Amino acid sequence: MTGFASLPPVVAAEATSGELQPGELAALRDIRGLLAGGRFAVLTGAGLSTDSGIPDYRGPGAAPRAPMTYQEFIGEPGNRQRYWARNHIGWSHLRKADPNDGHAAVARLEHRGLLTGLITQNVDRLHEEAGSVNVVDLHGRFDQVVCLDCGRRYSRRLLAGVLDELNPGFLERARAAGAVEMAPDADATVEDAGLIESFVVARCPACGGTLKPDFVYFGENVPKDRVERSYAMVDEARALLVAGSSLTVMSGLRFVRHAAKQGKAVVIINRGPTRGDSLAAVKLEAGVSRALTWLAAELPPL
Repeated sequence: MTGFASLPPVVAAEATSGELQPGELAALRDIRGLLAGGRFAVLTGAGLSTDSGIPDYRGPGAAPRAPMTYQEFIGEPGNRQRYWARNHIGWSHLRKADPNDGHAAVARLEHRGLLTGLITQNVDRLHEEAGSVNVVDLHGRFDQVVCLDCGRRYSRRLLAGVLDELNPGFLERARAAGAVEMAPDADATVEDAGLIESFVVARCPACGGTLKPDFVYFGENVPKDRVERSYAMVDEARALLVAGSSLTVMSGLRFVRHAAKQGKAVVIINRGPTRGDSLAAVKLEAGVSRALTWLAAELPPL
């Protein structure tokens, strides 16, 4: 567990100093050969944002945790109270995150015309902040909130101000309470039950309905239009590059299977095993940001 007052600093970029190991360099050259000469699609996961201070669910060193499901969220008011209290703590930290070298490398690849598009499982919007344009936020955005009753959407930053007014001094008490554990969706596991039980949940200002972060929970389906747009990016590509995803959930794995079924090269860069390893032409276990930075510098223009 990590003390809230001493959470790891949000950093702008991974340290890219140091030589690539011979095995890493050889694999990257193989990847360059597979990706060169045509446009390719990119699929990214939480492992890309760890270098920005946003923790991973499943990467090496990640603490096991069970994220709240959609059914739990809508089922009990107490679950929503617990979630929003934890989210308010997590938001106060993760909103400060900056893109890292990996995000910048993907943006450079797009600006050079090498990508058919970018599919990200992350909700942190760091790809867009780094300059990527043709992006499918597969699981939604943590900077927006949606009302489940009337469908209106609101800025998460605006809601933060409302929650501060409803819960004066809450964040200060959370810091004083000590131990929290962060998650990539701005959730934070908090041990102080009394702190959670004191939290006042905001309602929709338009209809008084239930507010929910505008991203896909476990147990929810990814909206059809995002899935179709993502498949189109893979269909237009000659290869698929997966960066920083364990491909544990089907929402990302299906695109790997789709590319492989079409006979397209699948490249995976991730620390640790993934569910798509058996389908990969090349699997590289290395720092994702450093590997992407090398590829952005070395891939020739079309």
